[in-house]
Amino acid sequence: MDVPQAEQDEFAVADATAARAQVRTASFSVVAACFLVAVKLIAGIISGSLGLLAEAAHSGTDLVAALLTLFALRVAMRPADQEHQYGHGKAQHLAALGESAFLALVSAFIGYQALARLTGGSQAHAVDVRWWVLAILGVVIVVDASRATLSMRAARRYDSPALAANALHFASDLAGSVAVLVGLVFVSAGYESADSVAALVVAVLVIVAAVRLASDSVDVLMDRAPADAHEHLSAALAALDGGVQVERVRMRQAAGRSFVDVVVGVAPDAGITQAHATADEIEATVREALPTADVVVHVEPLDAAGDLRERATAAALGIRDVREVHNVRVMNVSGGYELSLHVKLPSDLTLDRAHEIVTTLEQAISDAVPELSQIFTHIEPLAQIDWTVEPSPVDVEVERDLVDTVVKKHTGAAPLEVFFRDADRGRVAFITVALPGEQPLRVAHRRTGLIEADIRHQRPELADVVVHTEPAPKSP
Repeated sequence: MDVPQAEQDEFAVADATAARAQVRTASFSVVAACFLVAVKLIAGIISGSLGLLAEAAHSGTDLVAALLTLFALRVAMRPADQEHQYGHGKAQHLAALGESAFLALVSAFIGYQALARLTGGSQAHAVDVRWWVLAILGVVIVVDASRATLSMRAARRYDSPALAANALHFASDLAGSVAVLVGLVFVSAGYESADSVAALVVAVLVIVAAVRLASDSVDVLMDRAPADAHEHLSAALAALDGGVQVERVRMRQAAGRSFVDVVVGVAPDAGITQAHATADEIEATVREALPTADVVVHVEPLDAAGDLRERATAAALGIRDVREVHNVRVMNVSGGYELSLHVKLPSDLTLDRAHEIVTTLEQAISDAVPELSQIFTHIEPLAQIDWTVEPSPVDVEVERDLVDTVVKKHTGAAPLEVFFRDADRGRVAFITVALPGEQPLRVAHRRTGLIEADIRHQRPELADVVVHTEPAPKSP
């Protein structure tokens, strides 16, 4: 079903605001990454620390990741178009996957260099640990902690996988900087291999984080349904009332937004308006569970499994151009069944075309209800707007007195309301009567039928008599 324009506009404004905030966060990350690469690279070259050089390379990957994130966010914030009808949100997941692969490769190389130094496979390098090197690492740790915190908060607030990838990079950078600091402290204490151990620890931490990030990105790109959200949504849909049967639920996500397709079954004799109302209710239920969801609801008729009348009505309503079906009556004749019904068709049809439609309808009913031996169809044009005027009280004084008398005769009380309208086809009487609320509906209908018949018999010039029933107030 279509999302109302007001809701679409509200989603668009919220998405634009979130996108701008994410771009600001990513821009800050780019600036911070440039600063850290320069500082770590200079300190590593001067001191000869493999751990610092590893961290410089690590921050270099963070810079590339931040640039990728910034680019991906700018792409993802573009609105849906004819070629990308679900939007550009998956650009963030593509960027996250690329970042994780690049990060894993660089970390594997650093880990290899660290192992080579530890096993003597490469020439040892003296590490010159000075106070300013440790001071630089302290500054680096503060910057890493601040940008990791900012990115993680933004990622959680806007459910952004690209910013989550950035936060993961920065957190691993923070852990690596701490490891390098500890390693250099041990080097200054005389443990020369501590620097290589720190570099190896950094490499392992980053590779593990990169694999997890890549796994999450692949799940989204492959349209894997989020288990928790799917279970929550299924439970919400299962609580729906009104004979709605959920046939299928499909979900996928991109950039924190869910796309939900729901197929439901409703009673086969439900009208289009009723089916649309059911779809609206389901959309509201889905958005209560997933507020930013884009929802598509497809409504199907359930297989007719009721009595003969219900099955016949469902078959008739399934024919194109049939607008209404009423007065459906099943008759038992000598052990067999016959059916009569009234069918409303568009008023601009010719009789030939109307007969073709009804012939198709009768065949559909015969196929759905083979127990029927005969089908009799009354064709009616769909009513148009009836222009009416309200007659003066003097003009309807006789009719009003008659209505009062007839209603008292059949119900024992005066009518609750009586009014008249003069239409093109004649005068119509509208009557409201009170009947016991506990009375069976079939009995109440029969009594209103007697009232209508009695009034028509005495005033045959009335074009129509419409009787509405209200439950009578219960006595205290």
